[in-house]
This record gives sequence, structure tokens and C-alpha cells, in this order.
Amino acid sequence: MARYVVKRLLWLIPVILGVTVLVFTLMSFCPGDPAQIILGSTATQEMLDAKRTELGLNQPYLIRLGSFIDQIFIKHQMGNSWSTGMSIAASIRERMPRTFMLTIVMMIFSFGIGIPLGVMAATHQNKWQDSVSMIFALIGISIPSFWLAMLLVILFSIKLGWLPALGIGGIQYYIMPALAGSTGGIASAARQTRSSMLDVIRADYITTARSKGVPERQVIMRHALKNALIPIITMAGTHFGKTLGGTMVLETIFAIPGMGSLIISAVNNRDYPVVQIGAIYMAILFSLCMLGVDLLYAAVDPRIKAQYAGRKRAKKNG
Repeated sequence: MARYVVKRLLWLIPVILGVTVLVFTLMSFCPGDPAQIILGSTATQEMLDAKRTELGLNQPYLIRLGSFIDQIFIKHQMGNSWSTGMSIAASIRERMPRTFMLTIVMMIFSFGIGIPLGVMAATHQNKWQDSVSMIFALIGISIPSFWLAMLLVILFSIKLGWLPALGIGGIQYYIMPALAGSTGGIASAARQTRSSMLDVIRADYITTARSKGVPERQVIMRHALKNALIPIITMAGTHFGKTLGGTMVLETIFAIPGMGSLIISAVNNRDYPVVQIGAIYMAILFSLCMLGVDLLYAAVDPRIKAQYAGRKRAKKNG
């Protein structure tokens, strides 16, 4: 198992390099002149040329790419923002915890509500509980998060005054953004859980457990749900990355100073270093999350763990 973890960690190297090259290339060919945006419309041609030289924009693409990779991965220097002059590393350290916190709360809402809905729908197949759960899932996956976010602000902030509409602070500031962003996750988790549970509860070992007199709740929770978690874990891993990137819109609506708002502001200002390094950080987090998903497989499914152990024994015997 340790060898597998090391192998997956080594695979992160080409993945991160690929993301770096892709993002750098896209930003390099985006329309707009960063020097013009930084200096404003009153800048002279001499000022613009001097700024482009200072930023290295007058160099060929391959030289700029090689210099960027050397700066990030060899020298471990992130540099400063072109538009604000602030340290990019300091900005990420300040903003990343807020984005990560919002993502975690959204994941808790998505799977804390979606999995019980899916279990209820599967255990009451073709009954009213199943219909209500799937209707709720269909509505949840159809509602745009930005539209729901504005409705929540109108109801809970303006009308009722229960929750703050903007900014950041305690956990109460994360409730409305998480609710607005988790409806699609709740729907997806409910549908995936229902499908997985329906496949499992028809299995022979579930029938055997029931014939032995095992309580129905124990059959569902200990035997059926545990074996149905494999596809749910896969979906959770990919959904984490999707949620992490999807916080950009919510952070803009609720004025949360996180990574999403930082990257959107950097894109508008053609602040290439901030966009590129922010994307690299997001790619690293997503890659580590998918590694965690693979490790959870072994914890949930003993067959996978036994497979790795069997390979290890075979090599020793060989």
C-alpha cells in the first residue's frame, strides 16, 4: 500500500506540470495588455514599453514559460501580484482557508443530506418516499446556485434578518453560501446513493443477513450502505474538486475574500502570476483529494485491501 501511495504522489508531478503549462499558455494568449491595465489609459507608449519589459512580456513564450517554471518549482518563489504589488504567497495563505472552509461546509450539506435521502428512496422504492426524494433531487439539480443565493439573501438577510448577507466572520457567514452551492451536490448524492443501494440490497448476502434475523436497520446501515459507498466515494472526490472551483461565483455574490474572488479579480486585471499560481494550488488540492479517495477505497472495501496484500505476498514468494 505504501508503494502505491508513493507511486500516486509521483504521478502528481506530471499532472501539476501539465496544469502549469496549460494555464500559462491560456493566460499568455488572452486578449488584453496587462501593462495597459496596470498603468491606465493615460500611459504613454514609452511607459507601456518599460512596463512590459519590467514584467517580462516582451520575451518569447518559451523563455517566459521556462522562467516561470524555474521560479515556482526550483526557486520556490511566487513573487508579487502585478496589480496590487502584494505577495502572492501571503494572499493565498490568507484566502485559502476561507475557500476551504466554504467547500467543507458545502460538502457536509451535500452528503449529509443527500446520502440519507438516497437511502430512504432506495429502501422505499416506488413508494411516496422515493418519489418525494427524487423530485427534491430533480429540483435541486435544476436550480442555478447564483439565483438561489440571491433568493436566500432576500429572505434570510433582508426580510428576516437572521443571517449576514455579506462578508466573513463566524460560521453563520457560511450558511447561506453553503446552502446555495450544495443543492446540486445534494441531488447528485441522493441519486447516486439510491442507484448504488438498489444494486446492493438485491444481493444474495443481504438476503442471507435478513434470513438470519439481523435487524433491518443493521442490514441497511452496516451491510448494504457500506458496500454501496464505493461509487459514492468516487463521486465525493470529483465533487470536492468541482465545489472547490465553484466557490468563485458564491464568493463574489457574498463578498467572501477567498481564492475564488482573488482569481476572478486577477483575471479581470490580467494579473497572470496570481491566476497561474492560484490554479496550480487548486490542482494540487484536487489531486491530493483524489489520492485520498483511492485510499478510502481500501478502508471501505476489504477486497481492495486484500488485493494489495496479495500482490505483496506474491512478490515475496516469487
